[in-house]
Amino acid sequence: MAAKLRKGDKVVVLTGKDKGKTGEIASVDPKSGKAVVNGVNVAIRHVKQSQTSQGGRTPKAMPIQLSNLAIVDANGKASRVGFRMEDGKKVRFAKTTGDVI
Repeated sequence: MAAKLRKGDKVVVLTGKDKGKTGEIASVDPKSGKAVVNGVNVAIRHVKQSQTSQGGRTPKAMPIQLSNLAIVDANGKASRVGFRMEDGKKVRFAKTTGDVI
């Protein structure tokens, strides 16, 4: 099945503690149905010091469920994703505006 949300898409969070925040998808794990979004669902991780890097508390974006994300359309609002055929190719489009993503 084709992916509705992909790496590099600009998305908005629909539910949870980060509701309303926007960010860009850094990675997607289709098997678990989760994605890592930059600046969203950030947790503090304690990192041990090594010879090359300083240790301490570092913020890290944690995975968030794909069902809690929606793509941002040209107007800056949340939109669902649909598929249609254009010139023999399957393309994704925003349901609110009809624009190809």
